[in-house]
Amino acid sequence: MMIWTLCLERLQDEMPANLFGMWIRPLQVEESDTYLRLLAPNPFFRKHIAEKYLERIRLLVADFSEGRINQVSLDVGTKFARAEESTRLTPSPPPPIAVQERPKPALNDGFTLENFVQGKGNQLAYAACQSVIQKPADTNHNPLFLYGATGLGKTHLMQAVGHALLAKKHNARVLYLTSEKFVGGFVSALQRGAIDDFKKSCRDLDLLLIDDIHFLAGKGASLEEFFYTFNTLLENNGQIILTSDRYPKEIPDLDEQLKSRFSWGLTVQLDPPDLENRVGILRKKAEINKMELPKPAALFIAQHIQANVRELEGALNKVMATARFQGRAIDIDIVKHALKDVLAVRARQVNIDSIQKMVAEYYRIPLRELTAHKRTRIYARPRQIAMALARELTGSSYPDIGLAFEGRDHSTVMHACEKVDELRRLDKEVAEDYHNLIRSLHG
Repeated sequence: MMIWTLCLERLQDEMPANLFGMWIRPLQVEESDTYLRLLAPNPFFRKHIAEKYLERIRLLVADFSEGRINQVSLDVGTKFARAEESTRLTPSPPPPIAVQERPKPALNDGFTLENFVQGKGNQLAYAACQSVIQKPADTNHNPLFLYGATGLGKTHLMQAVGHALLAKKHNARVLYLTSEKFVGGFVSALQRGAIDDFKKSCRDLDLLLIDDIHFLAGKGASLEEFFYTFNTLLENNGQIILTSDRYPKEIPDLDEQLKSRFSWGLTVQLDPPDLENRVGILRKKAEINKMELPKPAALFIAQHIQANVRELEGALNKVMATARFQGRAIDIDIVKHALKDVLAVRARQVNIDSIQKMVAEYYRIPLRELTAHKRTRIYARPRQIAMALARELTGSSYPDIGLAFEGRDHSTVMHACEKVDELRRLDKEVAEDYHNLIRSLHG
């Protein structure tokens, strides 16, 4: 029995199955009576083997060969490539070149950069995607890893890169897949005996887009296949863009080396859109649907739907459908009627936290400054208004409100409520702000 076969059996017993399949199984070997040469598929693979497993392999080889094999080397290459090199002097006629059909990119026609609305929460991600379009496969952004909560525009941005690349190079090979479709395609290929076709479809690309990569964690063979696909694409200068709901190193049940590799390029977080960005998104979506959305109506929707872009679009669709059904232009009354269920739920959710967030957004100041102890007027007046609103809309006690504002004394809250009450009588601007905030919070 070959020494390497004995080594494989021992390593398989010693290592977790996923790591053995990912790192040891792909190694090729050239073995003689005095040496054993391991061949890794790429430099990254070789580096990892050298750091993690080579010393153990050398010990096993020495043990099983009883010292006969005294040299174990590790190089990059394949046995096929070496055989090809040895027959180069007697070339055979070149095989016919198969014309491979360009893969269908599976992109949503609406997910373009022109339809994407920038804001503070996505500016860096937008700029990163622009960089990928200008210079695909640059090591500074390959892979590009976009992460953030559901519905913030990650899928839109990654597919926009695909559209832009196809516009620059009409024959570019672009493929978009969700993690579920990757797993489904891999399993189906195994069942049909078409695994080579599946590999080629995912690896012979200029741009691979994989959505929700965290769903691959713990998927065993599918994750192992993605690892090979990932390495092959990088080795062949293919650009990879991945999305997830969390930072790479926070994805559970994912091999540590993959987590590290995901972070080698550029990792960018998308944050929820602020009020101004939400208004812009709503008006852009209405424009695409050839509907006029007045700014006051857009502002009203944006103040009540804060979670993510997907919920914003859902609310807007209800508003547009209601306006079309009634044959009327969109206005505040139409919005209230269309979203009455949403507004009713939101009215029941008014609490000190939601008041603080709404006031911070309304005055465009950081939430942390609203609750902090700075006495600058730009922060102090909104802070007093937030305290007064908390008292009026939640019925919370002065001490409880004070605790929510970094432990302020109850007398500070009482003073704030009295001051705001006075200003509402004397200052029309404060009175209008207070009224707008109550309307936004209560619907």
